[in-house]
Amino acid sequence: MPTILRVGPYRFFFYSGDRDEPKHVHVEREDNIAKFWIDPVRLQKSGGFRRPEIVRIMKITQEYSKEIMEAWYEYFGH
Repeated sequence: MPTILRVGPYRFFFYSGDRDEPKHVHVEREDNIAKFWIDPVRLQKSGGFRRPEIVRIMKITQEYSKEIMEAWYEYFGH
């Protein structure tokens, strides 16, 4: 379960079994977790985050989408 990015209290990561799904990233803070599709960036599901925080995380995901995609290809291949 590689961590690919940390921004403030958020940890962005993949699960090793994610290869067969569309490109996405999981984001966690404490006991809250969300999943975002990457291209285009959109929320897939959220567990525990409130709407303003989801908006904040989505902006971070958009800002780092290139780095997240590069990490996806590096970890899972093309």
